[in-house]
Amino acid sequence: MPGYLEFEFDLPAALLRNLVEVFGAMEAAPLLPGNLVGIPETQGVYQLLLRGDLVYIGKTDAEAGLRKRLERHARTIQHRVKLDPAEVAFKAVRVFVFTAMDLETQLIKHYGQIAPLPWNNSGFGSNDPGRERDTTNLKPEGFDAQYPVDIDRGIELGLPFPATAALACALLKECLPYTFRVENAGRGSRKPHPDLVNTQVVPPPKPYTTRQFIEAILKRLPPGWQATALPSRVILYKEARAYAFGTVIARSD
Repeated sequence: MPGYLEFEFDLPAALLRNLVEVFGAMEAAPLLPGNLVGIPETQGVYQLLLRGDLVYIGKTDAEAGLRKRLERHARTIQHRVKLDPAEVAFKAVRVFVFTAMDLETQLIKHYGQIAPLPWNNSGFGSNDPGRERDTTNLKPEGFDAQYPVDIDRGIELGLPFPATAALACALLKECLPYTFRVENAGRGSRKPHPDLVNTQVVPPPKPYTTRQFIEAILKRLPPGWQATALPSRVILYKEARAYAFGTVIARSD
């Protein structure tokens, strides 16, 4: 019709173009806690880069918080075999007004057409899958399979002496940047197992590693306990069990 035209503004496409330009102009910063202090707890999207290569795109809403999400990732990359946290950087963008949910999908699609994003859909940053998944194999290309937890990294705990095994396990759980799951008093219970409460432990001489600290706990526990390193976590249960995808750290005699 002469003199008339219908026009629909493609808002998501325009927003995507702008964000790609913004990310392209940004300088990445090392993913270290000190670099995250000034980031607000708001909604936004972010990128993680390993040795300069884009490996992950994520989003967060205001409730989850942009800084908290990045702090969690900064912790996840600690104590991993073949992964130097100093080589991981981030770019984060606060997004006003619009929901970030669709932006994440569009950004992944956009950058995924340029090069693979190996940490997306790889289990990166996942929570503890629970006891039922301890015997499950991981995808070989997944984050935990590529960068399993490193139990030979040095740690330092303010463990008083003497201390119970329950306290030692609780402090170790707080210290480690990955899951350290310990058998409790019973199914569904949050109380420590009686063996852990009734056992006094002696920490190894400093400096020590996670492996050495766990071995020191096992030396004091009653017979039947076993610590096992799985790709994404360490577990301590009263059992004698072989895990197809795990390695026994120590057993109590």
